[in-house]
Amino acid sequence: METLDKDLRSIQEVRDLIKKAKHAQVKLAAMTHEQIDAIIKAVADAGYEHREVLAKMASEETGFGRWQDKVIKNAFAAKQVYESIKDMKTVGILKDDKEAKLMEVAVPVGVIAGLIPSTNPTSTVIYKTLIALKAGNSIVFSPHPNALKCILETVKVISEAAVQAGCPEGAIGVMTVPTIQGTDHLMKHNDVALILATGGTAMVKAAYSSGTPAIGVGPGNGPAFIEKSANIPLAVKRIMDSKTFDNGTICASEQSVVVEACSKEAVVAEFKKQGAYFLSAEEADQLGKFIMRANGTMNPQIVGRSVEHIAKLANLDVPAEARVLIAEETRVGRNVPYSREKLAPILAFYTEDSWEAACERCIDILNGEGAGHTMCIHSENEEIVRQFALKKPVSRLLVNTPGTLGGIGATTALAPALTLGCGAVGGSSTSDNISPLNLLNIRRVAYGLMEMEDLERKEESQSKTACSLPEDKEQLISMIVARILEQM
Repeated sequence: METLDKDLRSIQEVRDLIKKAKHAQVKLAAMTHEQIDAIIKAVADAGYEHREVLAKMASEETGFGRWQDKVIKNAFAAKQVYESIKDMKTVGILKDDKEAKLMEVAVPVGVIAGLIPSTNPTSTVIYKTLIALKAGNSIVFSPHPNALKCILETVKVISEAAVQAGCPEGAIGVMTVPTIQGTDHLMKHNDVALILATGGTAMVKAAYSSGTPAIGVGPGNGPAFIEKSANIPLAVKRIMDSKTFDNGTICASEQSVVVEACSKEAVVAEFKKQGAYFLSAEEADQLGKFIMRANGTMNPQIVGRSVEHIAKLANLDVPAEARVLIAEETRVGRNVPYSREKLAPILAFYTEDSWEAACERCIDILNGEGAGHTMCIHSENEEIVRQFALKKPVSRLLVNTPGTLGGIGATTALAPALTLGCGAVGGSSTSDNISPLNLLNIRRVAYGLMEMEDLERKEESQSKTACSLPEDKEQLISMIVARILEQM
């Protein structure tokens, strides 16, 4: 009975939030560029000002990651995302081509449902609020229950700042009684125009099957290939920096390392030098039992946890200074835990005879899990990078940069974002790093350039040209020979 009451309260709350968000969105849609920009600047400033307290709240409530790294993520979501979108044209006339007589007008989608994960709760709220408001949309958040307090506090902080800057009340809403039934009602409500889903596979699938247009992301499982021409110490540093950042909770973080046999010894030595601990076969088997649950999903007990915590969980004796745990692996598959996504400081290590074999191994890993998301290559050989770019089933191929920070656009020129599209191969509606441009429609105003008679004359002219033959015999023979050669 208590569960039913909670579901009913959650559903009613969702209805109230959507009603307010719809009224607020009508007002947002009538605002100017300058008014919208003043609002998003206020949101960014508030998120940045409270970056540390929100990071500590998230770390304490969820137990995931390191609060110091969550400060960086909050700062990234507030400042770097804001800087990347502040000059975007997202309101009114976007383009007016006088010659082609074509005008493009920005149209907000309306009310957005924002699903928030427990791994990156506060930073994702800041980011999604900024890109939604910038495109003239309101947003209603469904928080992960395990991160409810820090999400509610983040919404409170940025909402107050937004309203003071002229944002309509109700434009930023959040469920305080999150339930599966309530979230389902949010996603299926007729007045919700779009779902922006970040989280686990089951939740993203639910968003896509809701009947409401959705932008969702699949799991990450990016391998990192250290090609023999790479600066090995720097490549290892980047991977270690990335995999230890917030204890690996960002889905673009590396999950496997692939090397060529000729450089294995040097790469292993460098990893050990920089604090990685290579598990014995027995230790790897022991830890492997804790990575995945019986149903094939990631064990939440390891997510975002430190090496020390994970070692205790698996009853392993590892050095106190160990930063990352690495297991050598030769297999890929659903029942091979090290070949799967591990949002923790754990890596698989594969050795192949050549870069071509390494290329195929990376494809196997991605097709097993993580297709469409992200992978890294560390190399000074541009041709090999090109070959990887042509073949890999990913939306982001990151070169000589940490996967975590490169994928979200912090250390690369990709659009700064905390929702990373995986394209059709990854079951996503887009391969973009999601920005305000993904959250608006474009109305095209097209003036007539021809009449019916013009089209008829054009067709007649093209038909005569196609059928006409040259009068000169030598020219005719040359043309026939050329066409024969083309068909050979």
